[in-house]
Order: sequence, then C-alpha cells, then structure tokens
Amino acid sequence: MQLLQYSSITEKCFINAPFDQLRDGDLLDLFISNRLQPEIGLEGSSLWDLNRADFQKIAAVFQDNGLACTLHAPFFDLSPGGFDKRVVEITREKLFRAFNLLQVFQPQSIVCHLGFEENKHWGKFDRWLATALETWQHLLEIADQYNTQVMFENTYETSPEVHKILFEQLDAPHLGFCMDTGHLTAFAHTGWQPWLEKLSSRLGQLHLHDNNGQGDNHLALGLGTFNFQNLFTFLNTSPLPLITLEPHSKEDLKQSLEYIRQVGLF
Repeated sequence: MQLLQYSSITEKCFINAPFDQLRDGDLLDLFISNRLQPEIGLEGSSLWDLNRADFQKIAAVFQDNGLACTLHAPFFDLSPGGFDKRVVEITREKLFRAFNLLQVFQPQSIVCHLGFEENKHWGKFDRWLATALETWQHLLEIADQYNTQVMFENTYETSPEVHKILFEQLDAPHLGFCMDTGHLTAFAHTGWQPWLEKLSSRLGQLHLHDNNGQGDNHLALGLGTFNFQNLFTFLNTSPLPLITLEPHSKEDLKQSLEYIRQVGLF
C-alpha cells in the first residue's frame, strides 16, 4: 500500500503499530517504505518472552531511518490500582519491563491505562488510589530519567474525575492526558468538552479513531459519530498535542488519512 501521498499528514502524527506485527509480519516494511512514525504497542507476551536485543533491533530500524516513535504500554489483564497483592505485583513487573525500554526506543511519550472501572473501584476508591499512586510514582521516576512524557489515557472512565485526582496527587511535570476519541464515544458516551473542561492543561496526546457508540470498533475517522472537526477547531487555538491514529486495518488507515486531507483536520 502506497501512502506517501499523505506525507504532509503522516509527518505530523504517529500510527499504532503492535510490536509483534512489526517483528513478525510485513508491517515494518509498510512503515519504513511510507515513512510512517509508529506508536509501538507493547502488548501480549513479548515483554516476557523477548530479550532487550529483540527490541533494539526494531528500534534501530526506525532510528536509522530518522523516524520518531511513541510507545503504548501494555493494557490487557493488568491492574495498577488493584486489590490483590499478587496481581498488583505482576502488573508492576510488566509495566516496569515496558518502561525499561524507554532507553531503547527513545519515544516522545509512553501511553498508559489506569485500569479503573467504576463498578469495581468507586466503592473502595481510597484503597484503589493509594495502590495506583504507588505504582505510577515509581514508573514516573523511570520516565523522568529519560525525559519521556507519560500519558494517562481514558478508557472505561465515564468522567475525567479519576484522571484529575491522579494528576493532582502525582503532580509530575512530564505527566499528561491522552484523550482517546473512540473511548469517549464507546464507553464514556460523552463528547470531548467535559474532559477538556477539566483536563485541557494536561492534554498532551490524542488517540484518534471512530465508532458509533456501540463498541470500540476502531473505525476510520469519519465512519462513526465523533465530531473531529469540532474538536480540532477548538484545538487550533493552541499548539497541537501529539497525535496518534489508531486504525485496526490498512484500509482504515488510508481512509483516515484521506478524511484528514479532505477536511483539513491538521
């Protein structure tokens, strides 16, 4: 697939790229031949099964081609503020392994999920918060060593309150908010306004994908209900944050890029 005609857009954003697919499939060739900047997803078993040299090999390809990157920390099966000591221990170990790769990839940011679910955690919020703060404080200290921004992404949260509390309690200058448009639509069922009303000063990154509010489908931009033009009209009043496109297919990537070009999104 040829995407070089969108270079004026792709040079301003990152594209999600699962590490396993970069290592084992043709995805790496797609990124290099089209000069796409990756947001490298550290999901699955790679953090357990591979050694540092495996990650250095992929990092070197992007660095040798002058392509910047961001990282996406693991999400599935983790509980940074959990109530089970052993679950929290293995969560911290896996996140530590991801943060230990900051030196290798030299990313502009690393995006993380809070693992907060209202139906589970609001009733014991103080307990959840104390554990979460301990988890993230140690990881923020690692990120600070490499001058890497840490971005807390919204997932299942239905309001910005938990993010706001964590930002206030941690008070780290390199800690920011990654607003995920698809998650706002599918899980929060809100627009962007309530979130940026509380968190605009922390906004450091956007994850852009679309859906119709029925599930986290990662559709191409413009194929769902999120009002991207409205959001970017607001953001044009200030420098844009980091931007990551999160399509789940090559076709959706091309459609998203064409949408951005047609409407002049950025």
